[in-house]
Amino acid sequence: MTSETRQGQGNGLVGAFLERRYRVDSVIARGGMSTVYRGLDTRLERPVALKVMDGRYSGDRSFVDRFEREARSAAKLHHNDVVAVYDQGVDHGPDGDHVFLVMELVEGCTLRDLIMDRGGKLPPAMALSVMQPVLSALAAAHRAGMVHRDVKPENVLIGNDGSVKVADFGLVRAAAEAGTTSGSIILGTVAYLSPEQVTTGAADARTDVYAAGIVLYELLTGRPPYVGDTAMSVAYQHVNDDVPPPAQTSPEVPPAIDALVLRATRRDPAQRPADAEAFLAELDQARTDLGIEPVAVPVPASEARTALMPPVADPPTEQFPTVRAQPTRVEPLPAAQPPRQHTRALARPATDEYHAPPPGSGMAPERRRGRRNGAMWALVVLVVAALVGGAAFWLGFGSSVAVPKLVGVSEQQAVQSLESAGLSANVSKENDNDVPEGIVLSSSPAEGSKVRSGGSVDVVVSLGKPAVPQIAAGVTVAEAENLIRNAKLQPKQDSSGSRYDRNVPEGRVIGVDPGPGTRVNLNSEVSLIVSKGPPPVQVPDVRGMSREDAFTTLSNAGFEPYDAGQQFDGDIDAGKVISTNPAIGTEVKLVGQPRIGVVVSNAVPVPSLNGMKVTEAQAQVAQLGLQLSVQALFQRQDMVILGQYPLPGSRVQPGSAIHVTAF
Repeated sequence: MTSETRQGQGNGLVGAFLERRYRVDSVIARGGMSTVYRGLDTRLERPVALKVMDGRYSGDRSFVDRFEREARSAAKLHHNDVVAVYDQGVDHGPDGDHVFLVMELVEGCTLRDLIMDRGGKLPPAMALSVMQPVLSALAAAHRAGMVHRDVKPENVLIGNDGSVKVADFGLVRAAAEAGTTSGSIILGTVAYLSPEQVTTGAADARTDVYAAGIVLYELLTGRPPYVGDTAMSVAYQHVNDDVPPPAQTSPEVPPAIDALVLRATRRDPAQRPADAEAFLAELDQARTDLGIEPVAVPVPASEARTALMPPVADPPTEQFPTVRAQPTRVEPLPAAQPPRQHTRALARPATDEYHAPPPGSGMAPERRRGRRNGAMWALVVLVVAALVGGAAFWLGFGSSVAVPKLVGVSEQQAVQSLESAGLSANVSKENDNDVPEGIVLSSSPAEGSKVRSGGSVDVVVSLGKPAVPQIAAGVTVAEAENLIRNAKLQPKQDSSGSRYDRNVPEGRVIGVDPGPGTRVNLNSEVSLIVSKGPPPVQVPDVRGMSREDAFTTLSNAGFEPYDAGQQFDGDIDAGKVISTNPAIGTEVKLVGQPRIGVVVSNAVPVPSLNGMKVTEAQAQVAQLGLQLSVQALFQRQDMVILGQYPLPGSRVQPGSAIHVTAF
């Protein structure tokens, strides 16, 4: 059983329509925060997963605002390894409001199911092949300024096609900041909580790196590094112990992978990879160095069912303190199979003192016997309190302040107001058609909400209308379209926007319309001006030129001339150009250096033979490649030519006969 209750324990909204569009077909999973249904988007006629939040959240305005904001952020993560978020809404039904999320329906199972199906752990090659898309998904989120906060095998889905997708972005944060939970509550899954989440509740990209490192450890060894009787004991170990090398449990794990896990799970966040992208780069490098080839991720045959983004479990009642001192280690529980890991609500009290678990809490007998020594334990408590007393004041657990008015003021004013109230600002920026650049769009928590002193407030600042991006001439259409989409605009391309350009290759982008820097409304169309390459050039008229002159003229026009043979033309002398291939006047694109064939005339001009002796005429026409045909009444050696045909100046083909009359 996972953090959700499987299908068959109540039908809930089955048969209903959410916002008159999404048909609720069947229950797939239930949890403390939500119920997940298989559904149908009747408008687009596609199956979807519907995550409907518990009723206690529907009336919480701060949760709904955060839920909607996190849903919008998650919907922007267009990545193959992220469960797609299609829509979010609030359905006002007769039985109350239903806050819901519409997601991609993933047919398959969770990574937890895969671990259990494979006997508790995966071979190193398969573990790395699973982690690659997980880190790729987290890297996309980190680039977008999002932190998952609850990375665990239950939130990694394995599709029936072997795809790996990460789910549940932002929901833990929405729940943690809802008015239905205390400001001192940490929501997360204790086996994967980073030390800073336990001690301060802080979370950034390195928090996800830590959790991903714990997941990799579990894939390699078959169990998380820390187990204990209570969530409190596990959390203590995260804060005070270093994660051991996986090879201590699984000797087949290569040293390079050992080192990778240890870097990702350092207690000091500054010593971890900066984000999931850096972690992924180290993982890829280690796999390359070890020569480990990627393998296909299998789907457990025993779990052939639909896996969905699992809801966060009911917050348990167990509480544990923020920890600074080193506690006595809790002996791990034997576990043949990893237990299902639940997202927990963990209380963080106002002091850093170490509170001893009560008798019967499940601690080992040795620890219970140690607690009987009241004097010794009192001394330990006093020492710990003295060491960490200053930390409690620094963390500001003892007081809370109201969030000042931030919406509508400048970013600088908002930051100053928060600092004056003893708070810090987590500033993010979004484009907005109506609010000028630099003005605060929203804050979370909202104005008037109580926040722990020293805490932070998310502030969204307007970037104003998006500007058409600067696009360098010569980039590909795909590159230009990505730049335009990243600017929250829509690229448009049609044939009317194409034109010739001598410098930009055909198919590459010349520019955009409107021009770069122009402010336009969100999702406005930006037309791409695409090059058709250099304008075509007509083959010049070289007819009648000598071969040499024709070659020079064609070369100067950007062509590469070559000899295409000879032909007879009665109008053009031998050695002069008759035609070209392509023909004279044809438009040719100057891509590279187009070749133009040159055809030269082989016509022979007929010389004047009248008055010449026959023997002299025979010698002359022979030199021209012609023949002499003589007609005479009397044959003698010194005959003189009286007439000829063809006439002098005529052009004949090589080898032709010249007919003469001699006397």
